[in-house]
Amino acid sequence: MERKIKTMDGNTAAAHVSYAFTEVAAIYPITPSSVMAEVTDEMATAGTKNLFGQTVKIAEMQSEGGAAGAVHGSLSAGALTTTYTASQGLLLMIPNMYKIAGELLPGVMHVSARCVATHALNIFGDHSDIYACRQTGYAMLCSSNVQEVMDLGAVAHLSSIKGRVPFLHFFDGFRTSHEIQKIKVWDYDTLGEMLDWDAVNEFRRRSLNPEHPVLRGSAQNPDIFFQAREACNKYYDEIVDVTENYMNEVNKRIGTDYKLFNYYGAKDAEHVIVAMGSVCDTIEETIDYLAAKGEKVGLIKVRLYRPFSQKHLLAALPETVKTISVLDRTKEPGSFGEPLFLDVLAAIKGTKFDGVKVLGGRYGLGSKDTVPSHIIPVFENMKLDAPKERFTLAINDDVTGLSLPESGVVDTAPQGTICCKFWGLGSDGTVGANKNSIKIIGDNTDMYAQGYFSYDSKKSGGITVSHLRFGKNPIKSTYLINRADFVACHNESYVTKYNMVEDIKPGGTFLLNCQWKTIDELDRNLPGDMKAYIANNNIKFYTIDASDIAISVGLGNRVSTILQSAFFKLTGILPQEKAIELMKAAATKSFSKKGDDIVRMNHEAIDAGATAVVKVDVPDSWKSASGSIEVEEIHTDKPALNKFVNDILIPANKQQGDKIPVSAFADIVDGTSPSGTAAFEKRGIALYVPEWQPDKCIQCNQCAYVCPHAVIRPLALSEEEAKNAPEGMKLTDMKGLPGYKFTMTLSPMDCTGCGSCVNICPAGAKDKANNALVMKPLETQKDKEEGFIFGTKTVIDAAVTEKFSPETVKGSQFLTPLLEFSGACAGCGETPYAKLVTQLFGDRMYVANATGCSSIWGNSAPSTPYTTNLEGKGPAWSNSLFEDNAEFGYGMKLANDQIRENLANRVHKFTTSDNSEIAAAANEWLNTYNDGEASKKASANLVKALEGANDKDAEFILENKDYLVKKSQWIFGGDGWAYDIGFGGLDHVLAQNKDVNVLVFDTEVYSNTGGQSSKSTPVGAIAQFAAGGKEVKKKDLAAIAMSYGYVYVAQVAMGADYAQTLKAIREAEAYNGPSIVIAYAPCINHGIKGGLSIAMTEEKRAVASGYWHMFRFDPVKAEKGENPFTLDSKAPTEDYQNFILNEVRYSSLKRGNPEKAERLFGIAEKSAAEKYEHLLRLKDLYNPAK
Repeated sequence: MERKIKTMDGNTAAAHVSYAFTEVAAIYPITPSSVMAEVTDEMATAGTKNLFGQTVKIAEMQSEGGAAGAVHGSLSAGALTTTYTASQGLLLMIPNMYKIAGELLPGVMHVSARCVATHALNIFGDHSDIYACRQTGYAMLCSSNVQEVMDLGAVAHLSSIKGRVPFLHFFDGFRTSHEIQKIKVWDYDTLGEMLDWDAVNEFRRRSLNPEHPVLRGSAQNPDIFFQAREACNKYYDEIVDVTENYMNEVNKRIGTDYKLFNYYGAKDAEHVIVAMGSVCDTIEETIDYLAAKGEKVGLIKVRLYRPFSQKHLLAALPETVKTISVLDRTKEPGSFGEPLFLDVLAAIKGTKFDGVKVLGGRYGLGSKDTVPSHIIPVFENMKLDAPKERFTLAINDDVTGLSLPESGVVDTAPQGTICCKFWGLGSDGTVGANKNSIKIIGDNTDMYAQGYFSYDSKKSGGITVSHLRFGKNPIKSTYLINRADFVACHNESYVTKYNMVEDIKPGGTFLLNCQWKTIDELDRNLPGDMKAYIANNNIKFYTIDASDIAISVGLGNRVSTILQSAFFKLTGILPQEKAIELMKAAATKSFSKKGDDIVRMNHEAIDAGATAVVKVDVPDSWKSASGSIEVEEIHTDKPALNKFVNDILIPANKQQGDKIPVSAFADIVDGTSPSGTAAFEKRGIALYVPEWQPDKCIQCNQCAYVCPHAVIRPLALSEEEAKNAPEGMKLTDMKGLPGYKFTMTLSPMDCTGCGSCVNICPAGAKDKANNALVMKPLETQKDKEEGFIFGTKTVIDAAVTEKFSPETVKGSQFLTPLLEFSGACAGCGETPYAKLVTQLFGDRMYVANATGCSSIWGNSAPSTPYTTNLEGKGPAWSNSLFEDNAEFGYGMKLANDQIRENLANRVHKFTTSDNSEIAAAANEWLNTYNDGEASKKASANLVKALEGANDKDAEFILENKDYLVKKSQWIFGGDGWAYDIGFGGLDHVLAQNKDVNVLVFDTEVYSNTGGQSSKSTPVGAIAQFAAGGKEVKKKDLAAIAMSYGYVYVAQVAMGADYAQTLKAIREAEAYNGPSIVIAYAPCINHGIKGGLSIAMTEEKRAVASGYWHMFRFDPVKAEKGENPFTLDSKAPTEDYQNFILNEVRYSSLKRGNPEKAERLFGIAEKSAAEKYEHLLRLKDLYNPAK
């Protein structure tokens, strides 16, 4: 049977096949599975019909647990139901999985298997999540590549419907879910022919229905539960045959050879690996390589993992096998071995293979790349007389000695495979363009094609590496490219950071995007070892100034389509005219929702990219060039910081993290990281950074206030301090404080070049020519770093804080930000709020941070942007999970309260001490017990008074002096957490009336997972999971919190009113009770015209148009007999719809479906107006005088 060929990733393949069998899909976003649900939603929105002649009904739930409950309910009521998930999300579904399996309901879960967070969060792939489900009663079917996801996804649905056992169909997160392959696609008619329609009808008849009522979910006692549980055995015995039969049916129709356990290799192999997942393709490729050298080795590829069929495993093993190595992609601490190892060990016990030695290895945790040079040692180990019985791959375990040494690098790819690598900057469009490129090649040539994209954990602005392969033979290389025919560097700053050219094969091609036009400039700026490698390996070297082209056509930093065009020109994969035609068609499809202008700009960029490439005539002198990428070790007065930065951060940031040995983590095995490591990254990713113009500056400090990365800071210097300032540092007289000098310092290598500071500068409000900040090339500003470092070491003078109170916007910015240089997007709308909180309370604050954007930019190893002040104090930060963050923070508060109450009990006895100094200090401390700022001085006085006291209670107090100061407990998270998955916990914690402070970064979407709809998403907005526009209005979280009466509540928008934001945060923290501040935060997912450089302006317009409202509800005022409610927003002065149409999330709906947009936008505008009227009525409602 001929099937259509398309180029797609694993998630899309799973969505395509599952859609056919699905009537209802209950979903919730989680990386890396969200795309499956997104594609399903897009298919339904487009009107695609399933096998039952309907579009799939999509239900986005508030959590994965909620999604599982909806799946259970939908199956119970007779609709075939599917969900998609991974990692913690899958674990939250486990209770319902027991129920669904126990009731023999034919549902399917498609899981892009992902690491479960332990000592740290890891969003990448392994099997720790799916192994945690092996006891639930779900059948478990594994696919190893994108084609198998398509083919075996059907087997999962067909078998579940016929056999009445629910299926968990899983494949490797990222490596398969996000890998793009050219595959054959099911047509729905064929799937319909294989479906047992009688089984579908029987399922309907068994479902709950008042027309033929039954009861399920009873409570059974010890006398019958065991027997009833055993009654299901036959279904699990039969499901093995049902699955095998469907595999055979699939094989018959499409010519494949799927088995429950597939064997690959020599028929007389003595050494066999057993594994499942994407590593199987790598092992097959390695076996082909070894077979050509005469080796007799093999692989058992596990497909049906549960039920685990002993019979089928034994039938697949070659009779000649002497040693088996089982590879598990998980770690179960304390176990004798990992799950698959134990299954294989048990399966061969008492059989003809009883004497076969079984070895067990761990590999690939958290998407650790596993390449052929890691597989070869597994076979070599099996040949030894005394092999390692337990081992690990691809790491250097110099602590417990379990790792197998890597063999030399080998090229096992089929001859003729072309390999390409592209080094990009997050949000520059490189990944998107390369996805288009691989689809262009796959869909328009007879070549096989593969694309995979590796990222760090930073947001836009992080490093991305695209790996593209294509050739005449099937591609099984499920690992990163380390030998490339073509390498492109899309950001010139990378040449001094990464050894990227060493991946290029001799005679290969290197394309560098840079502003260096002459050979002299290249000679000065390229490292010596890079030049030598290029010259000595006959590398064809080309340059292009794509950044200049992007700016000239209006694309800003989006260089991707320019460089894509250059790639097609240099490689000649397609005729140039054809390539340009196809690139433009892909660009139109990708960017049409952003408007015709964006499409036009990208078309111009494609034309320019094809002609702007310059060939570099490599001089002979480069052959002897020397000098490598040097990174100096850091030396501070903090040994733990030195060790972490030198042993972990520096190599990891050089893309050498895979080489870091286990011993480097021996002292931080619990996941601890020192504060402030981000300061040592110096990424230098901005092309342009601000230059301060002192003659135009009005010294308002607003630029520092809004800076998302804390790279621009004001500095007030006394005459003496000014004398010690670095030579060349710009200084001017300080306004309002005679005798002092003022300067604005900049850390150019930490700046992301967002331009937010330039955008809001009030000096240029009427005429940008008067701006006190002007964007200049990074190279021209690098000398400003010395002045910035000088500023960080300067203690703020008391006269400055007395004159400019920290309670004012200007004065607050003389306080040291203890959140700096994060990996957040350039122009991020979230970090300015968090940074401000650290300036005000950072030296005594705890932070419980919900998983999401704010946890990723807040602590993405090895970078820790939360830092310390000159006294070594700073935020104590931790992340638990997504769903439990409020409870996590509440637990911190309970612990601190308990310890401080113990201290208070002991301090109380000293209030009557004969020692007047001790008595005074004890009374002062107790009197300031709940006053954060005052307790600092009181605590210091108490410690001083008790030192030397011969008293056990005094000793206890001194031993626990770190708890004396009243701490500020903060709970950070996004709207996905606060409005949805964490709302129940948040509501409960607020209701406890304890002194905790909640800061919600309200981006109105799930920012971290790709922009899915949340209950914060307003009516009419397009988001993932709301492809046709959100139909229901935004949840009023503030109103819910205010309903308690004793919760401080504020809604703020920094760009609309700096002072209101500052006041709300200070009031919230000062209130001795629960508080919640909901902060409007523009996000890259909004698609703001003008980008995040105008984030503050967008906040201002949001308030001016009535889209967002600012107010404060302060219970303290009610206690004083005053009106607790203050409406800080004025009546709208701008047009609501003009505002929202500046964002792609709204404008794309108007372009795609103008009638629907008109209806939804009308509802949204009316709702906003009604909300403002409601707030006006609240002023009267709470007014005690009325």
